[in-house]
Amino acid sequence: MVSISRGRFTDRTEEPVVVFLIGMRINKLWALGRWVPAFLAMPKMLSSLRADPGKGFLGGRTFLYWRGIMMVQYWSSFEQLESFARAESEPHLGVWRRYNKAVGSDGSVGVWHETYLVKPDEHESVYVNMPKFGLAEATDHVVAVRSRETARMRLGGQNAPAVESPPMK
Repeated sequence: MVSISRGRFTDRTEEPVVVFLIGMRINKLWALGRWVPAFLAMPKMLSSLRADPGKGFLGGRTFLYWRGIMMVQYWSSFEQLESFARAESEPHLGVWRRYNKAVGSDGSVGVWHETYLVKPDEHESVYVNMPKFGLAEATDHVVAVRSRETARMRLGGQNAPAVESPPMK
């Protein structure tokens, strides 16, 4: 069973983090031979990343939605993400080549990604009565009190809470 952290928490990191969103959209449901290989490629890539923390992968979470799948990934640096994507020795490059050859621009399945460089003092997060999640799972999971009480305070500013936080139990 998942352990719930009761109360308000946030993430803490002194180093930049890369947030990488990657996904696939099935445009033609009946084109199984086009989208199934792309769908099945991600577990092998994740196994490779989890086997070696030195590659810079900090963790991630997968989300399913109608006609698609998305993964939010956290990386130590863009350089490590790019190195993984381009390395002949890693599974991603072969998957990318096969996708381009098999699917190309036929429209049957779409792939996408977005990359965000997140500086320690230019983001904020809050997790209330949640298991470790998101940036707090990938970095440090800390109580959101005092200087971390509000979104503005977590971004380095000052203000008072609009709603009093419940006491920690």
